[in-house]
Amino acid sequence: MIFSDKLQQATALNQSMLCVGLDPEPARFPLGMTGQAAHIFDFCAAIVDATHDLVCAFKPQIAYFAAHRAEAQLEQLIAHIRRVAPAVPVILDAKRGDIGSTAEQYAIEAFERYGADAVTLSPFMGFDSIEPYVKRHGKGAFLLCRTSNPGGDDLQTQRLASVDGSPMFYEHLARLAQGPWNLNGQLGLVVGATYPAEIARVREIAPTLPLLIPGIGAQGGDAQATVHAGLRTGANGVSGPIIVNSSRAILYASSGADYVNAARQSARSSRDLLEAARLQVI
Repeated sequence: MIFSDKLQQATALNQSMLCVGLDPEPARFPLGMTGQAAHIFDFCAAIVDATHDLVCAFKPQIAYFAAHRAEAQLEQLIAHIRRVAPAVPVILDAKRGDIGSTAEQYAIEAFERYGADAVTLSPFMGFDSIEPYVKRHGKGAFLLCRTSNPGGDDLQTQRLASVDGSPMFYEHLARLAQGPWNLNGQLGLVVGATYPAEIARVREIAPTLPLLIPGIGAQGGDAQATVHAGLRTGANGVSGPIIVNSSRAILYASSGADYVNAARQSARSSRDLLEAARLQVI
């Protein structure tokens, strides 16, 4: 099943636009696991088991595994997701951005070694840096577009000399992703929840693309404003899907023995809040 179909299926099955980010920090693990990188799989698998019927995707962040020499645990975790939640896509948050044979190797890493359905990419080096990914039939790729960090202004909001009215860099990127770069029809964009007005602008430029939106929860993004900005209705119905990511607010909802139940409650609350906002849009 191609990524976009799998995302649509999981969204409908679980009535969810919530993505749980799997960013394991052993120092924040509950008592009995605290500080033990050997328990990364155990911790993340417990979160997956508790939330897989509440989400439209899981998003493991590769650096949190690699920093602790836990790549084998990441492979084990994605295999576990495949077993317990085969309908839920896995987005590998890697933010790769190289070209040529190096990019080919990164694509092999994401899609063959780890078996991800989609990957996040940095498009700063242009189409060369994403071509090896979009050549993979049915695999998704999310391009960093308007990110939630303050430093994003350094480049993303700079205006370009153009016959199209001096668009900002992120606007130009959204046009490329909606148009000539989207060879396999599986491209998406990453836009931060802390900038709802700019989510709306990206949606205007790229009406059909899926938007991966981090930043709700611990980063302070407003769930309702995010949904209203990212989902639009028009002559052709509702726009492309949104995938709203929450990591720390769910993973570390409790530091006690009840961390699994607390994670589920936090995920359910986030899912329900997003769904209520969706119903106001459609």
